[in-house]
Amino acid sequence: MKREIGISIYPDHSVFEQDKHYLEKAAKLGYTRLFMSMLEVGNEPTVVKNKFQAIIRVAKENGFEVCLDIAPSIFQQLNISYDQLDFFAELGADVIRLDEGFDGNREAMLTYNPFHLAIELNMSNNVAYLENILSYQANEPFLYGCHNFYPQRGTGLPYDFFVACSQRFKKHGIKTAAFVSSKTGNMGPWSVNDGLPTLEMHRDLPIAVQTKHLFATGLIDVVIIGNAYATDEELAMVAAVNRYKLDLAVLPVEQIQPIEETILRETGHFRRGDISNTVIRSTQVRVKYQDKPNPAHDNKQEFVVGDVVIGNNQFGRYKNELQIVLEAHQDDRKNLVGRIPEEERFLLSFIQPWSKFGLTLQS
Repeated sequence: MKREIGISIYPDHSVFEQDKHYLEKAAKLGYTRLFMSMLEVGNEPTVVKNKFQAIIRVAKENGFEVCLDIAPSIFQQLNISYDQLDFFAELGADVIRLDEGFDGNREAMLTYNPFHLAIELNMSNNVAYLENILSYQANEPFLYGCHNFYPQRGTGLPYDFFVACSQRFKKHGIKTAAFVSSKTGNMGPWSVNDGLPTLEMHRDLPIAVQTKHLFATGLIDVVIIGNAYATDEELAMVAAVNRYKLDLAVLPVEQIQPIEETILRETGHFRRGDISNTVIRSTQVRVKYQDKPNPAHDNKQEFVVGDVVIGNNQFGRYKNELQIVLEAHQDDRKNLVGRIPEEERFLLSFIQPWSKFGLTLQS
């Protein structure tokens, strides 16, 4: 399934011109999903309609698919029927996210709405909610899934639970989404905002690392920045993440040689199928660069987890083979050429036999 990135805005707490500018910046970087919360709507229907229509119009002009987050109570607040989604269609929405569920049959019926609005389900509960809806013969192409975000520190999902919840949706081929958090964004649906990630382990990580992780799991199709407004730098960092292949940052050593930089920048790295516990091996580069000399340097110390090493002239047929260290060891036939930053080293577990991966040199 095609992978996407998205942003969030909160019209009940924001200014239209700032939202418009944010949307236009994000669109230029390739963002295509807009998440907007209607959980906290407090105005009469006409006021709400005018406010949301205006910003959705801008979003659609910039190529966004628009998702509105609603709770069952919103239908009563806006004096609209569960069975008539005219209000949301007139706003210009593409997706309605049900923050809370009904009985399964109602959700299934909603997927057959005449406006072709997709119905997005809350993914952050490991129960047979989706299976119940599917048992009522839901219109599956119009059924999406999206995790919650968690404004309060310490309340985000643990990773194992996130995986279990997500697998329920992925095994049925349902489009999935989850949230990452800006370091600077201070706007969300509620007054408490310690960041807005889905996973608690992401709360203090750089936003690019959060994004890499969600895509690397293979369980999430759409990564959305939960809080507003992300900085220009953060927007660019998320946009630069490879959505289909894990790219790891590398902090180069001072003595790195030109041939080693060339090897690091190769686009065809993959882990050998006959794996080792000690290192991740990318071996095709040694074939491609077998005639290129590579004198020894930075080769006397113990290599530790996350070190990137390349075979030097002393390594015979293994000269110029690239390896990422998984277990500490010493071998003077290898040169230390760089290190994976500490906050990215947990991603090494996603490089499985035959996994393709990239390395990006950091200044």
